[in-house]
Amino acid sequence: MDLGLKNARVLVTAASQGLGAATAKRFSMEGAVVVINSRNLETLQTTAAAINAETGNPVFTLAGDVVTDAAKIVRNSAEMLGGLDILVTNAGGPPGGKFDDFKPEDWRAATELSFLSNVDLIYAALPYLRQSPRAAILTITSISVKQPVDNLTLSNAIRPAVIGLTKTLSLELGPEGIRVNSILPGITHTQRVDDLMKFRAEQNNTSVDAELKKAAESIPLKRLGKPEEFANAAVFLCSPAAGFITGVSLPVDGGAIRATL
Repeated sequence: MDLGLKNARVLVTAASQGLGAATAKRFSMEGAVVVINSRNLETLQTTAAAINAETGNPVFTLAGDVVTDAAKIVRNSAEMLGGLDILVTNAGGPPGGKFDDFKPEDWRAATELSFLSNVDLIYAALPYLRQSPRAAILTITSISVKQPVDNLTLSNAIRPAVIGLTKTLSLELGPEGIRVNSILPGITHTQRVDDLMKFRAEQNNTSVDAELKKAAESIPLKRLGKPEEFANAAVFLCSPAAGFITGVSLPVDGGAIRATL
């Protein structure tokens, strides 16, 4: 299926590894021209080279912190690409732990990372997106916006604000032809999930393998997701093939969310 993304100009943040890298790769496979961003330039360059080797399409790198450099990241990306059609906002999640494990400053830092970085990136991107005939914004959040996840107190509390922002923007920007959606990854086998399982193993005095098995058993499909499965859904939502879809929050979780709505 041709998603209609050939030569689309795309920025994916936090894309040196994990879900961001998988999403950037899928865009490139569809013929898009992609800028990938993270704080680590060396890792970015390795990822970009790997994607380019597989797809043959250009992948640009741009180091920067979405918390402090959002406007610069967007501006420089648009200069590299000659504009911007699609913005995918992603950031490393806040640390795991329970309420008593954190101090007020931890909450402020998590809010800047997991919520305000989205705000800053979108503000910076809108002037470019308003000039695009196929503009789309996708925020990457978590199933924690629908159903709290044990030991992810910061994420459980802060990420739902991104959904409120996404839905509101879909209503405000819809008349301009700009679609805004969110995607909610469940437990997908990435480095972040391995780190989370290590944390749980330490908390529960078990092994990482035992925690991975427990996590898989909690999912109706009885396995963890694959980054490429997430990326397939993410890129579809950004594509003209999903041209009448806006304001949705799509779980990609193997059925882990139990709620009916």
